[in-house]
Amino acid sequence: MDYEAVRAGLEQAIPFNGHLGLEVVDVAEGSGSVRLPDDERLRNHVGSQHAGGLFSAAEAASGAAFVGAFMERMGEITPLAKSAQISYLKLAKGPILATATLGEDKASLLERLDADGRVEFPVSVSLTDPDGTEVATVTVDWHVRRNA
Repeated sequence: MDYEAVRAGLEQAIPFNGHLGLEVVDVAEGSGSVRLPDDERLRNHVGSQHAGGLFSAAEAASGAAFVGAFMERMGEITPLAKSAQISYLKLAKGPILATATLGEDKASLLERLDADGRVEFPVSVSLTDPDGTEVATVTVDWHVRRNA
């Protein structure tokens, strides 16, 4: 798989993510990472990264992990983030790296998709500051269905 081409394409695919300056750092089979830049326009009233920016970075990273696993089937499916849960652990300062991993292995997910025509699964995301301190955790629940 050409994950580098997918990584570059993801940055262009979602205009909102470009508005925030999100950078897709990595796409692999079942994992992905996105960097939220350190920009004063993205800060909150206490000078740390805004909660909305952190959430957006996490959701984008979960999407990168999803695409990494379902890449060869993208033309056959429609994915949607169904729900998400975020926990803010510490003030997020500096550029933030959101790293996502699928909650299940790719083969199991594709097997369920083929059997049922749809599949739901969680993607876990860890957001870390430049020192590697975890500042937030997110779980994004994805719903994927085969196109009719």
